[in-house]
Amino acid sequence: MGLFDDVFGSPSSTKDYTPAEAFAGILLAANASDGHVSDEEVQGFVTVICRMKLYENMTANKINGLIDKMHKGMKKLGLQGFIEACSDALPEKLHKTAFANACDMVFADGVVEDEEREFINKLWKALGISGDDAKTIAQVMAIKNQG
Repeated sequence: MGLFDDVFGSPSSTKDYTPAEAFAGILLAANASDGHVSDEEVQGFVTVICRMKLYENMTANKINGLIDKMHKGMKKLGLQGFIEACSDALPEKLHKTAFANACDMVFADGVVEDEEREFINKLWKALGISGDDAKTIAQVMAIKNQG
């Protein structure tokens, strides 16, 4: 804890994010992990969350607000701090789901940059997923995105 955290708030407080925000934050961080977010990546993000029960009652305005809040959190905390805050706020039952979807986003363009590889390594550790499970999930997502 920093000297001024009680005044300004702790930068990685899990109370800042709901499970829905944390899940979305992880996916947005996956998209941003290579330093830029394309229109296709944003569309892929929206497609994923619109299919999930976690977001079934969200309007387009609420989704836009969610994206804005997560971008602000990423900017404030930096990528590593943001990943940790989102991982802490995410229920354990969604850890593998978030990891699988993040891998899917990273592999979607067919190229895995060094920054994206580093992000995936940090994410599986932050989520507390076993190495074997993380590797299996990543392999399946790589196969899914071939061709």
